[in-house]
Amino acid sequence: MSLQIKRVYEPKSEADGLRVLVDRLWPRGLTKEAAGIDLWLKDIAPSDGLRRWIHADMTQWAEFRRRYLEELASNPEAVEHLRRLAAKGKVTLLYGVKDPEQNHARILVEYMKPLLDGGQDR
Repeated sequence: MSLQIKRVYEPKSEADGLRVLVDRLWPRGLTKEAAGIDLWLKDIAPSDGLRRWIHADMTQWAEFRRRYLEELASNPEAVEHLRRLAAKGKVTLLYGVKDPEQNHARILVEYMKPLLDGGQDR
């Protein structure tokens, strides 16, 4: 699979490949140049309502995951765009939250894996 994740505040690396921001909001305190972002895919990020809901209560992570997977399933254009990018080479999905485990980029990679490994439709 040609997708990996990285916090947007970590330094850019040659190993990153195409750097794609998958947050709905631009990361605080970063200029465009400092972020080193090649593409911003806002439409694949959790909806604004879902983002606000989980930030109010991070204990609801399992329910957030379920809802975000539903949003991805109903967003075939954005998913296909990312699939095509990943099919061409390495893509690093950039996210802004501090938690390396509980972040939507991990869920997005999980969702994309079967689409990249076998080209299966969801």
